[in-house]
Amino acid sequence: MKRLVLLCTLALASPVHADQIDLSTSTCKQFLESGEEGIKTTLTWLDGYYKDEDDPPVIDTDKLVANSKKLGEFCAKNPTLGLITAADKALGK
Repeated sequence: MKRLVLLCTLALASPVHADQIDLSTSTCKQFLESGEEGIKTTLTWLDGYYKDEDDPPVIDTDKLVANSKKLGEFCAKNPTLGLITAADKALGK
């Protein structure tokens, strides 16, 4: 358990990670250009953000992949659109 906590702490302290990612001001273009780590982090956060309050704390990887494709395709066509607005439209929220 201590090893897992240490690995998580080191991963979060990595210089690859930004101190803050403000999704309220991020555009689709910034999202698509944020690199593999940035995209994964944002997609995981969005998965939790768009869950209903009563949904169980489960990450459905098939749904996450499907939503990722939808958002990626939508953002590629709308690079100047705000990311949260794009997610609302692409994911039907």
